[in-house]
Amino acid sequence: MTADISYLQNLQQPLDELQALFDAQRAAYAGNPMPPAAQRQQWLKALRDLLNTERQALIDAISQDFSHRSADETLLAELMPSLHGIHYASRHLKGWMRESRRKVGVAFQPASAKVVYQPLGVVGVIVPWNYPLYLAIGPLVGALSAGNRVMLKLSESTPATGLLLKALFARIFPEDLVCVVLGEADIGVAFSRLPFDHLLFTGATSIGKHVMRAAAENLTPVTLELGGKSPASVSKDVPLKDAAERIAFGKTLNAGQTCVAPDYVLVPEDRVDAFVEAYRQAVRGFYPTLADNPDYTAIINDRQLARLNGYVSDATDKGAQLIPLFDQGQGRRMGHSLLLNVSDDMTVMQDEIFGPLLPIVPYKHLDQAFAYINQRPRPLALYYFGYDKREQNRVLNETHSGGVCLNDTLLHVAQDDMPFGGIGASGMGHYHGHEGFLTFSKAKGVLIKQRFNAAKLIYPPYGKSIQKLIQKLFIR
Repeated sequence: MTADISYLQNLQQPLDELQALFDAQRAAYAGNPMPPAAQRQQWLKALRDLLNTERQALIDAISQDFSHRSADETLLAELMPSLHGIHYASRHLKGWMRESRRKVGVAFQPASAKVVYQPLGVVGVIVPWNYPLYLAIGPLVGALSAGNRVMLKLSESTPATGLLLKALFARIFPEDLVCVVLGEADIGVAFSRLPFDHLLFTGATSIGKHVMRAAAENLTPVTLELGGKSPASVSKDVPLKDAAERIAFGKTLNAGQTCVAPDYVLVPEDRVDAFVEAYRQAVRGFYPTLADNPDYTAIINDRQLARLNGYVSDATDKGAQLIPLFDQGQGRRMGHSLLLNVSDDMTVMQDEIFGPLLPIVPYKHLDQAFAYINQRPRPLALYYFGYDKREQNRVLNETHSGGVCLNDTLLHVAQDDMPFGGIGASGMGHYHGHEGFLTFSKAKGVLIKQRFNAAKLIYPPYGKSIQKLIQKLFIR
C-alpha cells in the first residue's frame, strides 16, 4: 500500500506540470489568436536554423536510442524531409493564409462570402519512436504554419532524442508556444486526455483506438497515422532486378522499422524463385556484411527484437520456410530474412511486422492479387511494380490505400505537395504541406451583407405575392 501511495504521489507531480503547460498554451493562444504571417515565418526560420546547426547532435542522440542508427539514414529519412517541409511551408504560407473568396447565390444577393483560415488553438502531437525527429517536425511545421501552439509527447523508447529536443526547442520557443513532454505510458495516457483543439497520433493501430477513445471525451478531432500491412505487388513482366532493388530499399531502411515499409510481397508464382535471388542480391549489394556495418540500423530495443524473433518462431513452427540473407545477426542488428510458404494463421501475416522480415505471397493472376489485398484491412501504403499503364490504372482504381507508389517505395511520403494519411485501419486525416495547414486550421465561412437587406422579402408573415414569385423563381 505504501508503495502504491508513493507511486501515485510521484505520478501526480508530472500530471500537474502537464496540465500547467496546457493551461499556459491555452492562455497564450487567447492572447494572440491570429499570429501574422511574419511571425509564423520567424517560427519556421528558427526551427530550420536549429536543425541545421544541431544536425550532428540529433544524429548522435537517435543513434544512441537505437544502439546504432545509420547516420546517413537519419540524414536522408529525418533531417532532409524535415528541412524540405519547413522550406515548402515557408514559401507557400502567405498563399495558404489568404482569404478564399466564394460565390453567393443569386437568391441571397446583395452579399459577399469568403473563407477565413483561423488557428485551432492548442495542438497535441504524439510522436512514435521509429522516426522521432521527422515525425515530430512534420506535424509541428503544419501546426505552426497554421498559427497554433503545440505540445509534443515524445516516445519513452527514445529518451536521448526526447531530452535533446526538449532542450533544443527551449532555446528557440517559449513553452507556451512549443513544449516537449517526456514520460512513460501513463503520461502518454494523460496527454491524450487533455482537451486539445486537435490531436495527431502516429503509432500502432491498437494504441490509436485508445487515443481516439480518450480524445472523444473532449470532442477533440484527431488525425491518426497508423500502419498496417502495406503490400508490394510484382507484375508478371517487370524486370525483377528493378522491383527487388526498390523493394529492398524500402524494407531495409531503418531495418524495416517504417510505417510505410513493404510488409509483404505478392509475386507471380512462376517468378518466386527468381525474385528471391534478385532480392538477395539487392540486399547484399546494399549491405555486403552485417557485423559492424555502419549503414545497417539496429532494432530499437530488446522488446521489439524479441517480438520479431517470436514472429519467426511462430511462422517456422507452422510450416514457413525462412531464408536468411545473412549468416547471423549482431546484438540488436537483426539479420534480414525472407519467408516462403506463409499462411494467414501465422502472426507475421496478421500483425504489422516493423522489422527486417519479408513474407512472399505467390499469386496466379492480377485479379487474385487484388482480391488478396482487398480482403484485408486497408493499408497505409501500396506499391506496384510494372510498367504497363493499363495495369497501373487498375491498381489505382481497384484497390484502397492511404497512398500509392508505382515502381518505387516510401518516396511518396517525402513529397511536400501531396497529402499523407491512412484509410480505415491505417488511419484517418491528412497532413504535410497544404493539407497539413488545412488540418490544423478552422476554415471559417463568412457571409457579409451591408445596409440594404433584400432578405426582408422572405420574412414572415408568409403568403405574400412577392414570396410566391420568389418560390416560383428559386425553388425548382
